[in-house]
Amino acid sequence: MHYGYFNGTFAPTDQLAVGVTDLGLLRGYGLFDYFLTYNGRPFQWDWYWERFQNSAMRMHLPLPLEKNETYTILMELMERSAVVGAPADMAFRFVMTGGYAADSISIERPNLLILTEPIHPVPAVQYEQGIKVILDEYVREMAEVKSTDYKRVILMAQAIRSAGASDLLYQKGGEISELSRSNFFIIKGDRLITPSRYILHGITRRTIIQLAQSDFQVEERPLLLSELYDADEAFTTSSTKKVLPITQIGELTIGDGYVGPKSKFLLERFNDLIKNW
Repeated sequence: MHYGYFNGTFAPTDQLAVGVTDLGLLRGYGLFDYFLTYNGRPFQWDWYWERFQNSAMRMHLPLPLEKNETYTILMELMERSAVVGAPADMAFRFVMTGGYAADSISIERPNLLILTEPIHPVPAVQYEQGIKVILDEYVREMAEVKSTDYKRVILMAQAIRSAGASDLLYQKGGEISELSRSNFFIIKGDRLITPSRYILHGITRRTIIQLAQSDFQVEERPLLLSELYDADEAFTTSSTKKVLPITQIGELTIGDGYVGPKSKFLLERFNDLIKNW
């Protein structure tokens, strides 16, 4: 069992409910964030809060809690969840919506959900063999905001399955942005290159950039589709994926088609960091 928090109330997550006049339901107006704990500590909490705060500001949603208040709630949720048998480490999902609106359109007071969830790790075989993704000509609206609008990847689910792929790689006009739920990197020699615009600035992305500084020439810049043809390696990063190799993009094989040593190196460096978090 896991516990959650909703507007001041703590309860098992299956007992929490949001009213039907919420703008998240009526208008799709909401944002979220998601992160894990390691060794009982929220990973990169300062950075995640900064991003959540930025998303809320951009969507004109006033935060109902301060950072320190929110951290106290996280600790309470972890303790309550552990008492009823949840593992020591878990995922946190923040969801903030436009709240209840008498006229079904105006923001009055946002609703805030904080949920604890089990962690769903990536299958080990994907780290060993890499994954395939397919290209999609699309850029998320307000990409720098982690909004609850994920209809594109849901609509494309059948196309992903039919291609034997795991995800979409978004591009527009020949410029790559991101995957549907994660960031994108390529490696060329000692250069580590990642798109700089039309993206959500991922916290795992930020962590990998920091970890790579001493061993790579890191380039945050526009990345073109044409650059995939001579990429040695490619990978994606997110809270759950960590550093997940990509060995095929559409019909294009990346490098020699096998998981490369530098992607493995960065995954090992990330795992070393979280082991001692």
